[in-house]
Amino acid sequence: MAETVTFKNMALAKAINESLRRALDTDPKVLVMGEDVGKLGGVFRVTDGLQKDFGESRVIDTPLAESGIVGTAIGLALRGYRPVVEIQFDGFVFPAYDQIVTQLAKMHARSLGKVKLPVVVRIPYGGGIGAVEHHSESPESLFAHVAGLKVVSPSNASDAYWMMQQAIQSDDPVIFFEPKRRYWDKAEVNTEAIPGPLHTARVVREGTDLTLVAYGPMVKLCQEVADVAAEEGRSLEILDLRSISPLDFGAIQTSVEKTRRLVVVHEAPVFFGSGAEIAARITERCFYHLEAPVLRVGGYHAPYPPARLEESYLPDLDRVLDAVDRSLAY
Repeated sequence: MAETVTFKNMALAKAINESLRRALDTDPKVLVMGEDVGKLGGVFRVTDGLQKDFGESRVIDTPLAESGIVGTAIGLALRGYRPVVEIQFDGFVFPAYDQIVTQLAKMHARSLGKVKLPVVVRIPYGGGIGAVEHHSESPESLFAHVAGLKVVSPSNASDAYWMMQQAIQSDDPVIFFEPKRRYWDKAEVNTEAIPGPLHTARVVREGTDLTLVAYGPMVKLCQEVADVAAEEGRSLEILDLRSISPLDFGAIQTSVEKTRRLVVVHEAPVFFGSGAEIAARITERCFYHLEAPVLRVGGYHAPYPPARLEESYLPDLDRVLDAVDRSLAY
């Protein structure tokens, strides 16, 4: 086993690479599979160097067949392996959707708990990179709606490293959404200190006037919003959900009971998005604490636009600040 090292200023993509390397090195039952994950190292180079170091039987280049990739991973998991499969882009996951929701998610319940499927499905997701059609989707709520799946998304390199470790060690299937526009953002990563349980939210900025809840690519945007708001004398608290299913409603409730206002931010369309469930549940739990309705900021209920228009589609500083102003105006 390789010596544990503390890394600093590691990009999010590199953190996932190092996490996969550690898992492959530690457990011979861990496999990495996907389109171009081997010799190429992935289109975002997240798996760069892994096949060279661990061989083609551990890091496997698959055919361009997402349903086959996930189906094969299910079979391997039934035989005791822990496959980590990559869906090359978010919009490519739908050919595998049937395998994921009718087989991967259901086997534990179908077998009355006797069969576990420790499969991690990695999905680079979201916009902001100027990609073509089917390369910038945010389908996380489709998977969060399916019982039997865990759905998570890191916002920084440290979480990416440790959440991948925890996902691989989970006996239940995990859909691991990687915010592709944050792949090159760097942060300090301590590979010796687990930051916390996989499905707990974390306050990344304390505040008193309003709570911003986000995950994945929108956490950094919320930090920028809080900086601007601070210049105007407003104190915003930021909660990074980290896990979309299960959701840490307790952490959200604790924050909202303090600030009495909540704005939920995600890239996915607002219509039937994860923010809707958060708004409904927090309204139930915090009705007598809220001083304003829960507001949501997200994408529009429309197909993802061409690259030249995506900045008008995605939530930005002004749209989130507008929601903050509307909430504080009550």
